[in-house]
Amino acid sequence: MKNTESNLSWSDFQKVDIRVGTIIKAELFKEARKPSLKLEIDFGELGIKRSSAQITTLYAAEKLHGKQIIAVINFPPKQIATLMSECLVLAGVDEEVGTSLLSPDHKIANGTKIS
Repeated sequence: MKNTESNLSWSDFQKVDIRVGTIIKAELFKEARKPSLKLEIDFGELGIKRSSAQITTLYAAEKLHGKQIIAVINFPPKQIATLMSECLVLAGVDEEVGTSLLSPDHKIANGTKIS
């Protein structure tokens, strides 16, 4: 028997605004409960947004400048410790390996829509 309660409709998916951005600043998020980094991400014409990410197992802050990532940019802002998070950075979460950021294979324009 198929569980359709958790299935999204196409119109539900279309409401999620997923974009490419480039990390322009990354630093240790000392105030967070779990080890995290504070990120500033350039989404081109959509502006610069801030977020936090629990990615310290695989990434050092000083190595992230210029890395392109994928994020959801139309969630409402959320307070995380001392940071107002403005987007959700997408990643693969593997308990053994760590959290791995999703990113395009090739450099593309900031703000490019993911579909």
